Amino acid sequence: IYSNIYVLNKCPCSYCAHSQPLKLLSSSGDVIKATQLRKKFKLTNNIISSNSSHPRHCKHQLGGQRLVNTDSLHFISHFFPSDVHTEAVQAALAKHKERKVAVPMPSKRRSLVVQTSMDAYTPPDTSSGSEEEGGQGEGTPTSSQGSISMEHWISRAIHQGSTTSSSSSSTQSGGSGAAGRLADVLAQTHVGKSGNAPSTSPASTSIPQPVTPTLPARSGRFRKFDSCTNGNICFFPGLCVFVCINTCVSSLGVPVSSRVSAKIQQLVNTLKQPRRPPLREFFVDDFEELLEVQQPDPNQPRPEGSQMVAIRGEPLGVVTNWPPSLEAALQRWGTISPKAPCLTTMDTNGKPLYVLTYGKLWSRSIKVAYNILHKLGTKQEPMVRPGDRVALVFPNNDPAAFMVAFYGCLLAEVVPVPIEVPLTRKDAGSQQIGFLLGSCGVTVALTSDACHKGLPKGPTGEIPQFKGWPKLLWFVTESKHLSKPPRDWFPHIKDANNDTAYIEYKTCKDGSVLGVTVTRIALLTHCQALTQSCGYTEAEIIVNVLDFKKDVGLWHGILTSVMNMMHVISIPYSLMKVNPLSWIQKVCQYKGKVACVKSRDMHWALVAHRDQRDVNLNSLRMLVVADGSNPWSISSCDAFLNVFQSKGLRPEVICPCASSAEALTVAIRRPTDDSNQPPGRGVLSMQGLSYSVIRVDSEERLSVLTVQDVGTVMPGALMCVVKPEGVPQLCRTDEIGELCVCSIATGMSYYGLSGMTKNTFEVFPMTSSGAPISEYPFTRTGLLGFIGPGGLVFVSGKMDGLMVVSGRRHNADDIVATALAVEPMKFVYRGRIAVFSVTVLHDERIVVVAEQRPDSTEEDSFQWMSRVLQAIDSIHNVGVFCLALVPANTLPKTPLGGIHLSETKQLFLEGSLHPCNVLMCPHTCVTNLPKPRQKQPEIGPASVMVGNLVSGKRIAQVSGRDLGQIEDNDQARKFLFLSEVLQWRAQTTPDHVLFTLLSSRGTVLSSLTCLQLHKRAEKIAAMLIERGHLQDGDHVALVYPPGIDLVAAFYGCLYAGCVPITVRPPHPQNIATTLPTVKMIVEVSRSACVMTSQVISKLLKSKEASAAVDVRSWPPVLDTDDLPKKKPPQLYKPSNPDTLAYLDFSVSTTGMLAGVKMSHTATSAFCRSIKLQCELYPSREVAICLDPYCGLGFVLWCLCSVYSGHQSILIPPSELEVNPALWLLAVSQFRVRDTFCSYSVMELCTKGLGLQTESLKSRGLDLSRVRTCVVVAEERPRIALTQSFSKLFKDLGLHPRAVSTSFGCRVNLAICLQGTSGPDPTTVYVDMRALRHDRVRLVERGSPHSLPLMESGKILPGVRIIIANPETKGPLGDSHLGEIWVHCTHNGSGYFTVYGDEALQSDHFNSHLSFGDTQTIWARTGYLGFLRRTELTDASGERHDALYVVGALDEAMELRGMRYHPIDIETSVIRTHKSIMECAVFPWTNLLVVVVELEGSEQEALDLVPLVTNAVLEEHYLIVGVVVVVDIGVIPINSRGEKQRMHLRDGFLADQLDPIYVAYNM
Repeated sequence: IYSNIYVLNKCPCSYCAHSQPLKLLSSSGDVIKATQLRKKFKLTNNIISSNSSHPRHCKHQLGGQRLVNTDSLHFISHFFPSDVHTEAVQAALAKHKERKVAVPMPSKRRSLVVQTSMDAYTPPDTSSGSEEEGGQGEGTPTSSQGSISMEHWISRAIHQGSTTSSSSSSTQSGGSGAAGRLADVLAQTHVGKSGNAPSTSPASTSIPQPVTPTLPARSGRFRKFDSCTNGNICFFPGLCVFVCINTCVSSLGVPVSSRVSAKIQQLVNTLKQPRRPPLREFFVDDFEELLEVQQPDPNQPRPEGSQMVAIRGEPLGVVTNWPPSLEAALQRWGTISPKAPCLTTMDTNGKPLYVLTYGKLWSRSIKVAYNILHKLGTKQEPMVRPGDRVALVFPNNDPAAFMVAFYGCLLAEVVPVPIEVPLTRKDAGSQQIGFLLGSCGVTVALTSDACHKGLPKGPTGEIPQFKGWPKLLWFVTESKHLSKPPRDWFPHIKDANNDTAYIEYKTCKDGSVLGVTVTRIALLTHCQALTQSCGYTEAEIIVNVLDFKKDVGLWHGILTSVMNMMHVISIPYSLMKVNPLSWIQKVCQYKGKVACVKSRDMHWALVAHRDQRDVNLNSLRMLVVADGSNPWSISSCDAFLNVFQSKGLRPEVICPCASSAEALTVAIRRPTDDSNQPPGRGVLSMQGLSYSVIRVDSEERLSVLTVQDVGTVMPGALMCVVKPEGVPQLCRTDEIGELCVCSIATGMSYYGLSGMTKNTFEVFPMTSSGAPISEYPFTRTGLLGFIGPGGLVFVSGKMDGLMVVSGRRHNADDIVATALAVEPMKFVYRGRIAVFSVTVLHDERIVVVAEQRPDSTEEDSFQWMSRVLQAIDSIHNVGVFCLALVPANTLPKTPLGGIHLSETKQLFLEGSLHPCNVLMCPHTCVTNLPKPRQKQPEIGPASVMVGNLVSGKRIAQVSGRDLGQIEDNDQARKFLFLSEVLQWRAQTTPDHVLFTLLSSRGTVLSSLTCLQLHKRAEKIAAMLIERGHLQDGDHVALVYPPGIDLVAAFYGCLYAGCVPITVRPPHPQNIATTLPTVKMIVEVSRSACVMTSQVISKLLKSKEASAAVDVRSWPPVLDTDDLPKKKPPQLYKPSNPDTLAYLDFSVSTTGMLAGVKMSHTATSAFCRSIKLQCELYPSREVAICLDPYCGLGFVLWCLCSVYSGHQSILIPPSELEVNPALWLLAVSQFRVRDTFCSYSVMELCTKGLGLQTESLKSRGLDLSRVRTCVVVAEERPRIALTQSFSKLFKDLGLHPRAVSTSFGCRVNLAICLQGTSGPDPTTVYVDMRALRHDRVRLVERGSPHSLPLMESGKILPGVRIIIANPETKGPLGDSHLGEIWVHCTHNGSGYFTVYGDEALQSDHFNSHLSFGDTQTIWARTGYLGFLRRTELTDASGERHDALYVVGALDEAMELRGMRYHPIDIETSVIRTHKSIMECAVFPWTNLLVVVVELEGSEQEALDLVPLVTNAVLEEHYLIVGVVVVVDIGVIPINSRGEKQRMHLRDGFLADQLDPIYVAYNM
């Protein structure tokens, strides 16, 4: 059956197996008409489908055509999937196709897509197109239904699949609910905290039209988005108000979906597909430890056979004339047959270059031996003595020089260590070879003249020291450079003993290089065993294509050949690249009896084969296939026999062998004369193999592995099979294990590594009862397999290629074969595929990396990738974690052109592989996530209370100092209103300076004394009353740059009885995006007039402004640069202190615009609280580097000086972009004790002044007087930033305890503020996993999953705090995470919204606890945090209670039933790669979307996808749904330096980020 199927699907031309017509270039370069081939394919497919018989040999040989695509030949390696496998893969894909799932294709920026011409590859024919969803239903491998574009395919799948899927989509976190396709989501206009859109009719709408957005870059530059018709997003630096994704309607009236949201819908749909069931809890996450409980599958196959018995090879015959050592053999042939040819080398044209005779080999080896021992170093101190190690560095095209040097070393009794020629200083893996040389103590390297000339040279001509290499003396072994040995000098030729003969290097799975020592007796015994197995005789001709420096090439072509006086024809790799048929031609030309090849050499010969009349292979009696231990070599052997049997090749000639560096030749098939004895074949179930069980399979055609025998055990050896892990226990007869060999002819040790040597070379296999089976040690071969009937050895894989994924074993070679069977040769280069596993979240995950052909389009590659994933899933029942395509010829190579696997893995893990396409499938592979948390039914409030009391926990509440108890000589207390305080100061201390404004150079721009401020405010009040005709209680928008005018305008409004609203002015370079915000605040706050400076007044009415907003609808604009001379008749005094003093408008990080009402009582209480906390008096100076438009920044800039009388030094943060040192220089120059800044300012200083501390010191910058440096924020303290700031400026005198943070929010602008007295801010470490469950568990610093949290400053006087459950509103115990509620006199008195929809938000300001103290009115901050009693004492002598803020409730993401804070995930992501500058995450339809800003070349964009996915999985147990890579400055940030994540989300969904790359993780 096997051969019939085989012939059906593979014609001798070897092209029919490919599922698409290959374009063959004839020798003249014509393209053979694709139609002829297509007919042929139809024919083949018909034959296959009708199961009719097929002639034994297909007649359509391709005439004299020859495939002349030599540049790609060196990519082809040893993988040629058998055709049964190809058929199985196609069938599996056909099954998948029936399920019709659209897979979202990654989005890539144009500049990343290298457009190459396709004309040379695709004939202009409509029917050649891409497959429709991966092959056709009947299983025919080609599609002739015309090209169906990817977009059409995707959109069709959406339109079909959306109706059924949308209803089940979750609404939990911004999901689409029953809203149909995601593109139809009309994002709500966020105004105030209400989620409802304003219900105004289109005619009277007062909301500005959405405009094409830009995002502010970090440095104050502005970035333009590509405009997008699908949606518009208003963006204003510092204020993002609303987003409106417009559903575009096409002419047919069908909604056209925005591409991003459509793709996410596809992603959601694909994730709903039935998946592999998860493992039973892989680990239970119960905060104590991770319990790994891997439950074995109850239905898995188990071995049932009896225990195996060790198999003994035939005895090693003692032949009378076998020499006592290899040197003795060389001496014999060199003296009795000096003219006999030993080695013929070839040039790149295939012409004989040089013939080395046995006489020359003998005389030159003696010369080399003499020179090594006597001409290096001095007579007294020779550099090399017998037993020392020397390196042999010879290129692959010079076997003669290598052979002379090798035998020279044997004669001199020094130990040769053959290695590869280092091509560059940073060659892949050459560093590891350097470590091997260093550990072997090598000081001399022998090399040839040509090679020495080709090595990289330094400026003076010396060879530089290669990275990781010891210092070497390079010694050229050409005869002309050597001295003649004296007549009386002769090498000492001993019988073979246990001294080391040579060291063969071996590269391990992890890339490290070991040296395997082979003794002289092992060397000789191995040659004898090979001679006996292969039946070598004197003067036989052997053609060697293999690397002669190691492994099979060395053993047959350099060592055994000399023992038998054979003639070796050596074919260099460079000749094979040019002419892949060269080895066959040499076999014919020299009538070669034996050829040593790898399966790739057979494959190359097939590909390049043309009907050469003169090919005759009947002289061959043995074709040694060196990589017979790769189970996929069988297809090359079959295909080769199929084509060349008619050329005289006999089936019994093909002799696969299995070998390893440690055990040398493990088994080899003997050449027989009896052609009736068929070789052994086994068709094994892949499913069984993954459990290490042998099950012969017939029904399950799809997933089988066909293996061929590699002959029998070597003469004189004993072989057994042991379990690969743990104690070396014998396997059962139907179990796969590691082959172990006991023989003299194996390696002895790993040089210098006794522990590893013991585990590999000194193994004592045991029976199940624990008794050793032999007193002699066995050597582990590193090969996995079994011993079949008749003592035939079968190899199913290598230990190095083994990947254990959730308890099942998979072999890298098998996965490669499946990937290649999907569409061989079409999109990727054959043999340029690397498969390895990486450990993520306690299990191995499979990664496939392939080199993509330059002519394949994005769609083609993506389709190929998704089909590879499906094929591997179907056939191996394992998911691929990551599939990456890299550009052609970019994977690190081994010296013979194969892939350097460990180096590839290293590049992948460190993010420097630079793939051009990536597909991650964490959803399928990661089945060991902790169970999603189920919300427990809430316990009643009373039981919580009792529970807390019983467990000794106190209710989490704390108060600042009581304002009533504090006795101080505060004169301002007697005034109810700030306007009165200012009048009083103008009378009592008229010349006292209250405000000083600095320029970017640090000079004083302007200042205001108490009297100047009072006078100016009076004039402004007069102007408001006269020109503005305003009544008391009218709202006035103050649109000023940060400065003194703003302060004067504010008090002018108070004097006139108006309510001021501070508004950030529009950015003159970016009116289009910043002006609509100004307009919106003016409208929402119902301002009756706008007050501003002359410059801005012109700007508001300019031509640019009219393009952005309707300039005619502005309220009256008053310009305060031109003030009236007179003062108002009388100053306004409010009748009631609870009336409105001002409105505080700002945008939350979630994009909500809200105005908070501040009464006169609250304003005065606020100023008093800050005065007491910071001990502010008229004699003090305070430096303020904050935006003065909202929150605590506004209060410090405008209000506190007037109340407390201290001097405020005002530093506009925008000036720091010109001069980053401005703020710190001002602090130093004015000898300031207290200063306030924002995180943006601190970041600017840390980044901008990092390297300038020395020069600042020399300029006299001194920060030693600073008592408090407070960061004003509404978020969790950024501990990393404050610490690096403290460290950086410690040398300039900054005391680390001075740096602290404050905490405020919308309902209360300042709750905590580190004062002058009181204990230092404390830091605790909490368990991040417990935090996700709303629990607080303290851990030690540095413990896994620990998260440092810094106290947010001391509670202000007059403030009471309680921690409440946000859902039940019950009070919580100490160390429980809950919402921070606050009660105090300076709370805001409510939201001011134009729509009056305050019912939703009223509980923000007036909440009551559900039990306990139900009378007090609390304001809800919307932030999660916890209280903890510390060991420190506060000013009153009580133990100090610290408040720790964890994050905003609005921003927290509910995923898998747990609460995640975006900042924690972002911190993990930023750490993964040096090129990630910033990161923001948000959820969308239960998928986690990660946006990263890339600093560096766009080529690195795709490297980030696997790294980000791994990091989030490892640290947060979350699967990332979408990774978006964008340019620097795309993540929007508000004036406080906080990320606007919801804003980013809306921009992403509306396709407006212009991302470099978007990856949808499957």
